Amino acid sequence: MAISLKTPAQIEKMRAANKIVAQTLNYLSKELRPGMTLKEINAMGEDFIYSHGAIPAFKGLYNFPAGVCTSVNQVIIHGIPTDYKIKEGDIVGLDIGTKLDGWFGDAAMTVGVGEISKQDEALIACAKDALYFAIETIEAGMRFKELSNEIEKFINARGFVALRSYCGHGIGRKPHEEPEIPNYLEGHNPKQGPKIKNGMVFCLEPMICFKEATAKVLSDKWSVVSTDGMNGSHYEHCVAVINNKAEILSVE
Repeated sequence: MAISLKTPAQIEKMRAANKIVAQTLNYLSKELRPGMTLKEINAMGEDFIYSHGAIPAFKGLYNFPAGVCTSVNQVIIHGIPTDYKIKEGDIVGLDIGTKLDGWFGDAAMTVGVGEISKQDEALIACAKDALYFAIETIEAGMRFKELSNEIEKFINARGFVALRSYCGHGIGRKPHEEPEIPNYLEGHNPKQGPKIKNGMVFCLEPMICFKEATAKVLSDKWSVVSTDGMNGSHYEHCVAVINNKAEILSVE
């Protein structure tokens, strides 16, 4: 497995791309209102990215039709913007990528529309808290499998499960690079596989289900749900390993 190491100058390029991701997410999260369509949300996001000098990285990536993944309620990731009008009580996952000067940024969050159920509040909190727990856990020298194991234990302790078959990933001059970083331990031994090193840049993205971890892709060929048919949540940051710790790049 060839996991690339970025120079400090390259990390700064990626920080700039990720800053626009963070700004776009914060902008959209504050603008969501009942009655807005997912297509309107996507258009706002794309326009914001272009206005900041970047390119919406997801648009056309693997033939995805939009710049913003809009995943509503049961859809955990990869939701396609449609004419669906969001309503009070919905939860909406926003996943955004940018390309700036040849470098990629990527982050995501799940937002409640108006007042949401306590159950969904706990679901979203688990995704967000698992992400920040993972970031704080990272130390140069630990194995990626150890990190995945810690993320899974955190999610399970909250009473939820991590979506299977999808994962975090390396990032750089490509939107998806090695390694793959599941939110669960694959196999039984966390003390194997590649180690985290200074200069690595990757995206961590807990994807949380209520009961069943098995993923199902809907008929649109993109939207991913859990087989439990319940709501899901997704949070993501892009981080760089600097001075033996993880530093978040996808912040304003």
